Amino acid sequence: MLGRRQKREKWILLAPALAVLALITLIPLANTLWLSFTDTRISALPEPVHFIGLENYVYALTDPDFQDALFRTLYFTIVSVGLEGILGVAVAVLLNQEFRGRTLLRALIILPWAVPTIVNAVAWRLIYHPDYGALNSLLFQLGIISDYRSWIGDPATAMNMVILADVWKNFPLVAYVALAALQTVPEDLSKAAAIEGAGPWKRFRSITLPWIAGPLMVVMVLRTIEAFRVFDIIYVMTGGGPADSTKTASFYVYQEYFNYLRSGSGASYAVLVAGISAVLIVFYYSVTKRQTAGGAA
Repeated sequence: MLGRRQKREKWILLAPALAVLALITLIPLANTLWLSFTDTRISALPEPVHFIGLENYVYALTDPDFQDALFRTLYFTIVSVGLEGILGVAVAVLLNQEFRGRTLLRALIILPWAVPTIVNAVAWRLIYHPDYGALNSLLFQLGIISDYRSWIGDPATAMNMVILADVWKNFPLVAYVALAALQTVPEDLSKAAAIEGAGPWKRFRSITLPWIAGPLMVVMVLRTIEAFRVFDIIYVMTGGGPADSTKTASFYVYQEYFNYLRSGSGASYAVLVAGISAVLIVFYYSVTKRQTAGGAA
């Protein structure tokens, strides 16, 4: 009897939070799902809206432009998150060492992540400017390039330049999470492995990395979600160009909704992007969990 009463009290206490969650998450999600099964067009309102079933999804899945946008989004996500993970862990290992000025460096390294995404995008757009950008000036003075280049105006380099800007902003988050996890690694384990003849890389791979894999998994999953739905940095730096070379899935959804005013098809694209994000997260989680279990074994 007491157990039922406690459960009832827990649900009563959770009710306000669940109500807020429903208002800000479930209701908009349900509305988006409903729109995705209709032919809603903002430009055609107030004409009647018709239920068309899976027609929007069939069109979206067979749309070559949307498929290209998905591939570009996957490329951005894999390269960006991968580089952030490698760079973040490397910086965390460095900051975990004893050296003069370590405290100051730890404070400074978080600055890129603290900069708003829009400000970061504008700053890097100026750095890449074809006429007076700092990158062209530096590379020209070092003799690496003979002429100034339009880094985000060239389809061959635009996406990679956006990735570089995104990595610069977000790797400090990974570094700080990894650094916090490194503080919990028992020194006795590393010392024992060193006595047995294990080198630095082997100690890192067999002891340190499995130990910090849990926190790393969390931050990498969060970064995967953010990277796959990337929009703001693309919008500011390239506007999806040149020649759609940086047009990601989220940017495609934006154009369907606000440029072409096709709410129904835009909703179907949005649902597909959310679904693919969920699949990626589950895959990432399962792979990381398997690696962690293997390392622990």
